[in-house]
Amino acid sequence: QVMWNTAVHAEFIHDHADYGFETLGVKFNWRTIKEKRDAYVQRLNDIYENNVKKAHIDIIRGYGKFTADPEPTIEVDGKKYTAPHILIATGGRPAVPSDSEIPGASLGMTSDGFFDLEELPRRSVIVGAGYIAVEIAGILSTLGSKSSLLIRHDKVV
Repeated sequence: QVMWNTAVHAEFIHDHADYGFETLGVKFNWRTIKEKRDAYVQRLNDIYENNVKKAHIDIIRGYGKFTADPEPTIEVDGKKYTAPHILIATGGRPAVPSDSEIPGASLGMTSDGFFDLEELPRRSVIVGAGYIAVEIAGILSTLGSKSSLLIRHDKVV
């Protein structure tokens, strides 16, 4: 949301002249928004975790699976936990192809890498057509990165 809002501000600045505003010399600093965004996300994560703790919910991190025990039980890293209510937040990780599957795949990054960028890239290529790909392409393009979006088609249209 922070990066989307940043792009919206860039669009507003782009259109200011149409409304009589002179915006000469306006510069964008990627590192400033990255630092502020990262701090904001950390604050949110801390708030969520504190709310879970206030609700007397135990957070157990690790690889978990349900067991065959008669009571609701999970096993996490070799230790069993039983409770009337169990939530497994699965999270997820993207599948990254090997260079043998797709030559040059190791030169790319996942959408998570977008948040690690220390500078706005001069040029960017986003592979995919999901909402995250389209959103990142739009954000990067609006902020000044010459962006391309690659979409696979199984047949020529």
